[in-house]
Amino acid sequence: MPSSDCLYGRRPRPSGLKSSHDCLPDWLSGLPPEWRDHVVVPSVFRLFREYEIPARRLVGYDSHRQPCYCVYDYRLIDPRSDDDEEFYPALAYGESVTAWRLKDARWLVHRCVEALGEEGDRDSGFSFETRMPR
Repeated sequence: MPSSDCLYGRRPRPSGLKSSHDCLPDWLSGLPPEWRDHVVVPSVFRLFREYEIPARRLVGYDSHRQPCYCVYDYRLIDPRSDDDEEFYPALAYGESVTAWRLKDARWLVHRCVEALGEEGDRDSGFSFETRMPR
């Protein structure tokens, strides 16, 4: 996935501008409160975008430049038609993942998968993994 070379960090801002904390991702969003003391805190973030499909990835790095936070989403859009003449974009598959590296080196991963057909199935939940999700 190409990088947008967008790097967020905790650098001082000139007076009159918003603090760097105003522009940082909300990396705690979705993390259950009971796990907040067990995660490694990111200090720098890098955003990667895919330009041909709707996909992006944001990776947070700790003070040793090791990944400790990851969030990505991916959408597969298919052309659909009700009458074989006019087509519209429809979500065929979607996946969103948020992962935090724990202090014991495991990853706490929240995954949400949408397989939208006629029923609009959606599945989400937490799991532990030994590596950062790809």
